Amino acid sequence: MATGAETFGAPATGRVPFRRGWIYLLMITLVMINYMDRSVVGIVAKTLATEFNLSPVQLGYLFSSFLWTYCLCVLPVGILLDRYESRYVTSAGIGLWSLAIAATAGAWNFSSLIATRLVMGAGEATSIPACSRIVREWMPATERGVATTVFSAGGFIGPAIGAVLIAWLTTMWGWRGAFIVLALLGFVWLVANMIWFDRPERARWLSSAERNKILTERSAGAPDDIFTRGSAGVVFELLQSRSMWGAMILQAAGIYTYYLLLFWIPSYLQTTGNLSLMKTGLYTALPWAIAAPVSICLGLLSDRLLDRNKLMLGQRRYAVIGCTLLAACVLFVPLTTNTAVILTLFAISLSGISATISLNIVLVTDLFRRPRDIGKALSLAILSGNVFGLVAPIITGYLVANFGGYGWAFAIGGIMLLIGAVAVGTMTNAPILAEPEPAR
Repeated sequence: MATGAETFGAPATGRVPFRRGWIYLLMITLVMINYMDRSVVGIVAKTLATEFNLSPVQLGYLFSSFLWTYCLCVLPVGILLDRYESRYVTSAGIGLWSLAIAATAGAWNFSSLIATRLVMGAGEATSIPACSRIVREWMPATERGVATTVFSAGGFIGPAIGAVLIAWLTTMWGWRGAFIVLALLGFVWLVANMIWFDRPERARWLSSAERNKILTERSAGAPDDIFTRGSAGVVFELLQSRSMWGAMILQAAGIYTYYLLLFWIPSYLQTTGNLSLMKTGLYTALPWAIAAPVSICLGLLSDRLLDRNKLMLGQRRYAVIGCTLLAACVLFVPLTTNTAVILTLFAISLSGISATISLNIVLVTDLFRRPRDIGKALSLAILSGNVFGLVAPIITGYLVANFGGYGWAFAIGGIMLLIGAVAVGTMTNAPILAEPEPAR
């Protein structure tokens, strides 16, 4: 089988197979498992609170704790991704966090719960940066939007499936049994990844025509040095980019609101509707399930409306702004007590959030001109988001404890999204690291 750039000159013509769909499947299932594992404590929060006598503030810290190590590890993960194959980084990550999920089943107090979540966070820091880089390695430039929204949809499908699955498993076998099942799912994915995933240059199951299309179109005409080792010092250059800061501010707003909803929707529904565990799981699943396909359609639309030249100019920002404004409808949740209206608002907001945080990452890729360092740029954007995501469950816990409601929590999330829309609209108007360094 021929490999190497010398065999791939002209863009592919005619009908090209779509076997890279298997990469889509691997990415979305990785993120689904990741977010099921993140959200599980939100579903069983009432059970944990009763067993371990936890207050709303303690629950806020428990929800947030995995992000403490996540934030510490995500930038080093980006550096590793620019040096080592994503196949090994993702496998090591899911192996570590699945062990942590299994260990959680043996937790005996609040401190042991926190400890296992810290280990889980370190492992989970690999998945989103790795998937973002895989999109850059595997997908034609005009397919980045839909590819990123597809794997990002796993962050919404996972909580949707998890809300029902975890509620059922907890009802049948207790919350400890639910954690064991989640750990097993992670190990199954690890085996599949090691068997089937590889670089597009080497994947034996990929046709010559599709390989040619990927390798000739993934860089949109820019230099394609994606597998050249980058420099860790580029992080300091990135922090001098106005466009990078615009994307980071928006990512912070989107991820803050995401984690607010991920961990507190179940408690909010139980508090306002006095629901059983199973009904809470079903109601929680609904807006997450709706958000996944809607966000994929928004990503596909952003690809269809933009040609290669518009992508290189960063015009995807307009789609990002529109999705962010859609997400900001979370502001209206406290204004109603009707469960159907509340679920509708959650579904609209989550659809916008899903598209916002994924298309914003694609915008970074569109504006980036040094492929070998893309992992660091993506990790920096993801880090900024998760630093704010880290405080979202904690702040919400204090607000609920002190005000006895969720009005201020939703207001803060909505206002942050509006600020993020302004930032990306006014700041992301220039390339990131426009001048490539000489090849090393």
